[in-house]
Amino acid sequence: MKVVITGGGGFIGLRLAKALLARGSLMQQPIARITLLDTAFAPNLPSDARLEIVKADIADAAVIERVVTPDTASIFHLAAVVSGGAEADFDLGMRVNLDAMRLLLERARRAARPPRVVFASSVAAFGGDLPAVLDDSITPNPQTSYGMQKVVSEYLLTDYSRKGFMDGRSLRLPTIVVRPGKPNLAASSFASAIFREPLNGVACECPVGADTGIWMLSPRRVVEAFIHAHELPAEAWGTRRVVNLPGITVSIKDGLDALARVAGPEVAKRVAWKPDARIQAIVKTWPVSFATPRALAMGFKADPDVATIIRDYIADEGIRV
Repeated sequence: MKVVITGGGGFIGLRLAKALLARGSLMQQPIARITLLDTAFAPNLPSDARLEIVKADIADAAVIERVVTPDTASIFHLAAVVSGGAEADFDLGMRVNLDAMRLLLERARRAARPPRVVFASSVAAFGGDLPAVLDDSITPNPQTSYGMQKVVSEYLLTDYSRKGFMDGRSLRLPTIVVRPGKPNLAASSFASAIFREPLNGVACECPVGADTGIWMLSPRRVVEAFIHAHELPAEAWGTRRVVNLPGITVSIKDGLDALARVAGPEVAKRVAWKPDARIQAIVKTWPVSFATPRALAMGFKADPDVATIIRDYIADEGIRV
């Protein structure tokens, strides 16, 4: 079978590709080819004959036509302009986050058989006047362009699935922590930086207050979630093609306290406070606590606590503390 991962050069996309290569199959079929589509790739890509790298623009119809071939069985759609970038550049966000989604769905619609499509959505779908704890009954009301683009994409994927053009599944992702590498334009970038930079011996500035809460999921768990979402039978989704993934609520203070326990107080002290009104304005629209009984019943899992997330990051990155 052929698999396409958009955003395949990104941190999560590449981790997903490695997990699929190790797994070797989906839907009990051997994986013959995984095509990674992105605008940039790290130099240390896995050496595997099943892996195809396409460095190109996902919003280019000719690229989508070439990458999503009629024999494509599965698509993991992770590519996006991140939250802060989509808010700062409306036209770019619309082009990559929404126009490219239409191109992808229309091309997948012409596959030999309806493919399975797993879409990385976001809890940025929610905003406005929210209860302290959200559940699956809350109607999306995004307060950013990024959130709007994710919600529209969810509805498109649901309707294309209803029509039988494909078998789609949308996952509303919590903030993924800890991301390695350099900070990006995501408004949530600080949520990883406050752990990553101190662990690397680098000072870090936090743009939000210590009591700011984050709905959080680790890279390990999100990769598991993508694969699990793909492998669930269509009847497990029914007409509700979107799920809020389980996570944990962590305040900045609690996260730094856990960092001090795991790596030492001197490491945690490398974080300084520097308020940023733009970041604060975006982050304050995000929900911080969910009840996710449907996701849990479907077999999705959260991390046990933030200390475990930090320890897993240290182990995965080979950091000495």
